[in-house]
Amino acid sequence: MANRIAGIDVHKRVLAVVVADVSIEGEYQFERRRIGTRPSELRAMAEWLVAEEVEEVVMESTAQYWRPVWAALEAIWRPSRRNREDAGPMAGALHLAQAQSNRGAAGRKKDFPDAERLVKRLAAHELTLSFVPDGEQRLWRTITRTKFQLTCNRIQLRNRLECLLEEAEVKLSSWVSDLLGLSGRRMLDALANGETNPTTLAALGSPRLRATPEQLADALGACREMHSTHRRLLKMMLQQLRLLDEQITELDQEMAKLLSAHEQAVKRLAEIPGLGVDSAQQIIAEVGPQAATFPSAKHLASWVGACPGEEESAGVNYSHRSPKGNRQMRRLLNQAANAAAKTKGSIFEVVYRRLVVRLGHAQAIGAIAHRLCRLVWLILHKGVRYEEHGPAVVRSRAQARAAKMIRDLRKLGYHVQIVQAPSET
Repeated sequence: MANRIAGIDVHKRVLAVVVADVSIEGEYQFERRRIGTRPSELRAMAEWLVAEEVEEVVMESTAQYWRPVWAALEAIWRPSRRNREDAGPMAGALHLAQAQSNRGAAGRKKDFPDAERLVKRLAAHELTLSFVPDGEQRLWRTITRTKFQLTCNRIQLRNRLECLLEEAEVKLSSWVSDLLGLSGRRMLDALANGETNPTTLAALGSPRLRATPEQLADALGACREMHSTHRRLLKMMLQQLRLLDEQITELDQEMAKLLSAHEQAVKRLAEIPGLGVDSAQQIIAEVGPQAATFPSAKHLASWVGACPGEEESAGVNYSHRSPKGNRQMRRLLNQAANAAAKTKGSIFEVVYRRLVVRLGHAQAIGAIAHRLCRLVWLILHKGVRYEEHGPAVVRSRAQARAAKMIRDLRKLGYHVQIVQAPSET
């Protein structure tokens, strides 16, 4: 039975495509073609692969240029062998190889030899393949990762705003903990619009601020001599912040709409200490609503990189440093682990206190992130709910957490029904 595999060396404007039958013994005979990356040329390539009865396609993950090639093959390439009785287990499979696993010898880099090396190493099971979800999940990833970038931009802009105020000798951040809170926004808007009376600006602050009106007026005293250029720059930054807030809100609503069919999975994940509605949506975007790609929690932890690594030689393990894994999931789990370790009455607080003495903060957080990763797989894959096995949680604290989660879910458009728990007899 013939087993024809195509290898694609991806570039921005051109593709080096080779096809060979790997079921024969001896040296493979490759057919080579150089193809452009325009949509019409990608369609022609997919039709050529169908005519050649190619059973598998492997390409290299070159920057972002592999994405249109993958999408075109996913939509157009329909190998006829997939429906035959003699089809192999990988018939009709697309593979994305990590570039590091296809490196050749130094000074031996050429397009077609690189594509041929992809085919040879795939047949020999020597390539490190990446997990590429379906088109719908890739859209979820695009939204969540775009939102993360906008959030980073907002933090950078907030830091630049504080730097501008310090340059203008306005010491508002010394007395207001959140410059972009309601009180801070009111005072900054008035300052940007030309207000020169520090007492008037201080009166815009909330009575709940720890600073007195006299302290705020003293911190804003430089507004009398504030240069007009500083006021214009301040106004521009506030406009950018409002735009970023609006875009983040739109992305939240769009993500909630796309994940409306998986509302229960979002709710189950949000119940885990350290996680919330937003982080639950990001996790589902990365691993899927059922984490079906990963057969066990160990596979998911290994893919994320939330497990110890191994660097062994001559029976001696020289390093337990974790693999790189998926950066988005590692960031989410580390943040959630830090929050879970501070959750009063949770099992994670107990685990952290037990481990931090022996391992230190960083490794203790890594151990909690590993537990959270396995818990995420269990909840998504088996559809169970989280049960707290730590010390008894204070009733008021549990109610406050539940109320916050309900508010977040309703804000995103999810339907939440509160059912009274039966009283204990």
